[in-house]
Amino acid sequence: MAVHFKAPLAGAPKDAGCDEAPASTQILKAEGLAKAGRFRFNRLYPLVRTALAGTALSGFAGAALAQDAAYGATRLFTSSEVIFSSLAIGAIAAALLSTIWLVRQRGNLEAESEDMRSALSEANQRISKYEALIADKNRRIVIWEAGPSRPEFLGQLPAETGAPQEDREFLAFGKWMRPHSAAELERAIELLRGHARSFEMVVETQRDEILEVQGRVSGGKAFIRFIALNNLRAELAELKIERERLVTSMGLFQSLLDALEQPVWHRDHDGNLTWVNHAYGEAVEASNPEQALEEGREFLGTIAREKIRATATATSPFHERVSTVVRGNRSVFDVVNVVGKGGSAGMAIDVSEADAIRAELSRTLKSHAETLNHLATPVAIFDRDQRLQFYNQAFARLWDLDLGFLESRPDHNELLDRLRSQNKLPEQLNWRNWKESVLSVYRSLETQTNRWHLPNAQTLQVIATAHPQGGVTWVFENLTEQVDLETRYNTLVKVQGETIDHLAEGVAVFGPDGRIRLSNPAFRAIWGITDEQTKPNTHIKAIEAACAMEYDKPDGWRLFGQMLTNFDDERPSLQGTFELFSGIVLDYALIPLPNAQTMLTFVNMTDSARAERALKEKNEALRKADELKNDFVQHVSYELRSPLTNIIGFTDLLKTPGIGPLNERQAEYVDHISTSSAVLLTIVNDILDLATVDAGIMELNYTEMDIDDLLDDVAMQISDRLYENAVTLEIIAAKNLGTIVADQQRLKQILIKLITNAANFAPEGSTVTLSSWRKGSDFFFSVADHGPGMSEDMLKTVFDRFSSGKGGKKSGAGLGLSIVESFVTLHHGDVKIDSRTGEGTTVTCRIPSAINARSIAAE
Repeated sequence: MAVHFKAPLAGAPKDAGCDEAPASTQILKAEGLAKAGRFRFNRLYPLVRTALAGTALSGFAGAALAQDAAYGATRLFTSSEVIFSSLAIGAIAAALLSTIWLVRQRGNLEAESEDMRSALSEANQRISKYEALIADKNRRIVIWEAGPSRPEFLGQLPAETGAPQEDREFLAFGKWMRPHSAAELERAIELLRGHARSFEMVVETQRDEILEVQGRVSGGKAFIRFIALNNLRAELAELKIERERLVTSMGLFQSLLDALEQPVWHRDHDGNLTWVNHAYGEAVEASNPEQALEEGREFLGTIAREKIRATATATSPFHERVSTVVRGNRSVFDVVNVVGKGGSAGMAIDVSEADAIRAELSRTLKSHAETLNHLATPVAIFDRDQRLQFYNQAFARLWDLDLGFLESRPDHNELLDRLRSQNKLPEQLNWRNWKESVLSVYRSLETQTNRWHLPNAQTLQVIATAHPQGGVTWVFENLTEQVDLETRYNTLVKVQGETIDHLAEGVAVFGPDGRIRLSNPAFRAIWGITDEQTKPNTHIKAIEAACAMEYDKPDGWRLFGQMLTNFDDERPSLQGTFELFSGIVLDYALIPLPNAQTMLTFVNMTDSARAERALKEKNEALRKADELKNDFVQHVSYELRSPLTNIIGFTDLLKTPGIGPLNERQAEYVDHISTSSAVLLTIVNDILDLATVDAGIMELNYTEMDIDDLLDDVAMQISDRLYENAVTLEIIAAKNLGTIVADQQRLKQILIKLITNAANFAPEGSTVTLSSWRKGSDFFFSVADHGPGMSEDMLKTVFDRFSSGKGGKKSGAGLGLSIVESFVTLHHGDVKIDSRTGEGTTVTCRIPSAINARSIAAE
């Protein structure tokens, strides 16, 4: 594309073109005007002209030069001005030239861009048209790039085909295609992608729809196209699938017929053989079925074949028994022949052997029936229709049914209902379910065994055996006695086992071979052995080795082993004692049992032995203590009483006037010594009395005394103590109470101790009352005071030794009431105390008169 610029010169016509001729004319005119002295300009012009020749600026440059020439007519240029002007004009010309070139290139790019946009628009239109053609609802395309890549999906299949619409679920062919179609398609896709092997096939969906699948490879990509067939193409695909199915089925049935042992054949409309199985070939003594077809060997005779042809029709197949010769032997066959559009087909079943077996079976059944009829066990046989076919006499006796009813061959269901109505079957919560479970044996090939507990207390073991050809044999075994014996035996064994297991004694039973039969936990615990070491059939040698760690004398266990395996007629028992390392003492006994067994028992006597030892040691200690006590009492009697007696005697001697007068302070000291010595003597006497009682060596000196004299003596002896405490004694007793047989000294001690104790706690100026009365041979002595009394806690410890009450005028050792109780008890009496806080205390003693003791002493 050429671009021309036209630049008209000054003074030229407006439509004149800017070509070279006008420029030359102007230049010549300029040369004519500057002939004189313008030589340099004429030399530079051709150079500029040459530089701009062939460009769009040549005309413009010529015009400029002409203009300069016009002006040059009036003035002259120097050489430097001419050069500068030429350079400026050249730069301008170059800039203009670049601008013109860029404009031309831009125009070219815009034209090319327009062409590309047009081509792109046409391509998009074509792609949209192709996608519209591809992405219809009757086909879907899956595209894989070369190598491992994610597939690309185009189009959709109709929803009625069952194909998923989601891309990720579409390739899970097993979920929406038939299994065989999915497996075949996956193998074809693997070959397509791996080996570029194209395929075409027809697949079935789960909804029984037909799809055509085509696999191709193009441009390094694998294409699979799924097409939903319709109308004729779908029918053609269905027929193709049906044909393949029929061919497969025919091949399968033909293989099945060929494997049968019965001769099978197929004939055309003319009666010629077209196919036979191997059994047919063997029956006609041919090496193979093909030979039998080629030679036309017939299995049936001519008369039989003609009869079959004459009688067999499409609606009425031939079915009769026909006699023929097979391998030189005449046999009877059950022949079946059917007629169809493609000819006829037949099969022959050898029934000669079956007839013989049936006759033999009849004889056998008859023999078995005679045998079963004489059995004591009830037996009943039902046929496949659940009707009674056979029963023996024991069955009739067991259920006590009418023979007429049994001979009528009742139904099993009817028989069960009859027995239930007569209350001869076990009671059931759900009769219908129970009966169905009983009759379920007719639908099973396994033998069923159940126990029926009848209302008449009988127990039956019911065994139902199903026959392979149908029917069931029922056997009723009476287990009443067996169950009773088994129950009693199990109960006895369980009781014995529980008894032995809960015994504190260790028990082990051994057989005549020296092997253990049973043992209880106590046996294992005593010897420290485990269940594994004493499991049944363990030899006594092993048990002896296990027990050796507990006992340092294995001779005992060795003796056990000898006696267990002894073959003597008389087996003596054995008893003895063991002592283990742990200090456990065992009493053992070896006892012979029936059946040559032996029982070995061990009794833990450790506690008894320890108690016996402890009792012996305690008895010895008590004996020594008793000796010490007796020695103590004797020593105290002589070593303690004697000094006190001397002190009291010398004190009394110092009080006598014959010794000399004592000043007031000395007399006071002597009185204190006398009083303290008397108190100390009383305490010592009380302690000695209690020790004597505890030692059991105190003897009462029974004498007969008058009660009145006893009370007067006690009043006189206690008067000083009453005077000291400013207390008055009041004695209340009936006259002539009689006499009492008792120890006078101890009885006085009892009363004095009671009055002293009451006076100690009675307020000054109060009265202590001593009462006495008699009931039969029992005498009662009561001492009452008006002191502070005692609380319930004090009453619980009032008779304890060294328990002195608070609130008395004088504190003592707390032995008074203890001595009272001891002396009263020695007289076989008792003591009672009645006391309330703030109301005083009353102590009552009951002392029986020792009449019997007196009479015995007298004798």
